[in-house]
Amino acid sequence: MKEIKVIPCLDVKDGRVVKGIKFVNLRDARDPVEAAEAYCREGADELVFLDIMASAEGRGTRLEWVKRVAEKVTIPFAVGGGIRNTKDMKDLFDLGVSKVSINTTAVRNPDLVKEASEKFGKQRLVVAIDGIKNPPNSRLPRLEVVVKSGMESTGLDIVQWAKKMEELGAGEILLTSKDADGTKEGYDLEMTKAVAEAVSIPVTASGGAGKLEHLYEAVAIAKASAVLAASIFHFGEITIPQAKSYLRERGIPVKE
Repeated sequence: MKEIKVIPCLDVKDGRVVKGIKFVNLRDARDPVEAAEAYCREGADELVFLDIMASAEGRGTRLEWVKRVAEKVTIPFAVGGGIRNTKDMKDLFDLGVSKVSINTTAVRNPDLVKEASEKFGKQRLVVAIDGIKNPPNSRLPRLEVVVKSGMESTGLDIVQWAKKMEELGAGEILLTSKDADGTKEGYDLEMTKAVAEAVSIPVTASGGAGKLEHLYEAVAIAKASAVLAASIFHFGEITIPQAKSYLRERGIPVKE
């Protein structure tokens, strides 16, 4: 097993880190630069920065917010939200961003995944997938892709979509369960495992981490290559060193 990454996520709205439940009821958490510096000191493996309202508001990523964080981070740094084309990606790379993450745009224009992968390299391209679980007899996929901050149904099956994204050149998948997001009741293990077993690229589990056991389950049961969390880190319930120590004690390889 490769070393598992522990990744804090900065959901940014109006220039502040926020956190909600199931993508709504957002509350203020902290300043993004302060958070980024703290996570770098604590030993986070990567940082994800999401301009969470960009797609819903029909605008590009707020580069000034990214620039402030990019000037301070000392670890790989991925940015998503409002990325519409390869020019937007280049603007972010020019600021020092390590990877870009696209979600709604990938659904609207799958060819962009291929174009970006060929232009920048697949290792710099993350496809984020937000998913929900539909009830039986709904005539929709049981595991369905949603876009625009979870507000819009697509009718796409998550597993088939993930496989298509890998074929087009995505370097990794960031998979978030909207149903589990912010609930602290654990990752959606069924959804994560289904995707992780269907693709050969790394899959990051996101949405629902509430205690240390959840991080372990995402890796040991759901086969995730990385665990991403927000609330537990932002509000000091679990630290990055605690998360890594817990995983290490249970035989999961992590970076020192």
